[in-house]
Amino acid sequence: MSVLILGLALFLGAHSVRIFADGWRDAQLARLGEARWKGLFSLLSATGLGLIVWGYAMARAEAPILWTSPSWTRHLAALLTLSAFVLLVAAYLPRSHIQAAIGHPMVAGVKLWALAHLLANGGLADVVLFGAFLVWAVADFASARRRDRIAGKTHAVCCWTRDASVPAIGLLAWTLFALWGHAWLIGVRPFGA
Repeated sequence: MSVLILGLALFLGAHSVRIFADGWRDAQLARLGEARWKGLFSLLSATGLGLIVWGYAMARAEAPILWTSPSWTRHLAALLTLSAFVLLVAAYLPRSHIQAAIGHPMVAGVKLWALAHLLANGGLADVVLFGAFLVWAVADFASARRRDRIAGKTHAVCCWTRDASVPAIGLLAWTLFALWGHAWLIGVRPFGA
């Protein structure tokens, strides 16, 4: 479990600098330059992510089960993760009404992803992993929305084709990941068989 916790501390810590030390971040950007800052950030994030993957695999095998989730939570988790995929697409296909309304759809998607996995999984390793991401995403979303309000930031919208593309691509990506990608990357088939 310690490898998982260290990975979470590195990854989420790096992604929390804007929440807790935005001024320090700006000073480091000015001191190091954007390329060096992004390089250090990426290195720390990649190291943390690698430790999360490795630590979760080890912890999941030995961590106790805290509760057994009812079978209906799998269906709710599927619906929540579908929504998370749509939000993820909205983050990378900007100028949709979804992005304009939410402002930070990727972070909102992480909240839904983490909540879905907490509902459907009751192991201690699951609570640590998905609980940490949920707490981080709630804090980051609030912080980002507050920064937007202070800066008076708004998000432009494009056209109806963009609005139609976001859920269509999200649904396709979710379907492919749920049916094949999850088992290939994670080793678990969300829909059995």
